[in-house]
Amino acid sequence: MTQILRLLHVILMSVFRPRLGPYDPSLLAFRVMPADIDINFHMNNARYLSMMDHGRWDVILRSGFWREAIRRRLRPVIGGTIVRYRRSLKPFQSFVLTTRLVTWDERWLYLEQTVESRGLLSCIAQLRVAFVGPDGTVPPGTVAGLMGVRGGPPPSPAWIQRWRDLDGDLDSHPSLSLLEPMSCAH
Repeated sequence: MTQILRLLHVILMSVFRPRLGPYDPSLLAFRVMPADIDINFHMNNARYLSMMDHGRWDVILRSGFWREAIRRRLRPVIGGTIVRYRRSLKPFQSFVLTTRLVTWDERWLYLEQTVESRGLLSCIAQLRVAFVGPDGTVPPGTVAGLMGVRGGPPPSPAWIQRWRDLDGDLDSHPSLSLLEPMSCAH
């Protein structure tokens, strides 16, 4: 229930908050509630990822991209997430979730999301995202254009190339040879 109320709050507040440009960060303030904690009495690792959904929705709403997403029947899909947890968040501790578009390539949009509290990094996640429509995956450059980006993608940080290299290593892994490659298009 807490997550539904938070999402409704993000949606409602997006109407009153300033519009975001394509590379403007979304900043959302939250507080760790009792439903967010686990047996270790800190915010559950999975809850960080649920909270990050709210940051991505804030970007979609405040950039105005939601209109095109509805019109074109686009659905966001996560193609991978790299998460590093640095510091625990305790019950009732406040924190800020920051979400920003980093760049894109021929297959993915890359985002970075951070959770900070009291000026210290608690968690950082790097994600690759695609949008799927009725005819399959929409090219990331097209999505970026619909979000208001003019021109090509910014240079890719080194972590993106390392991720691509890891994917190449995994694709050649013997235990995966029996599996079909996954596709975002259905």
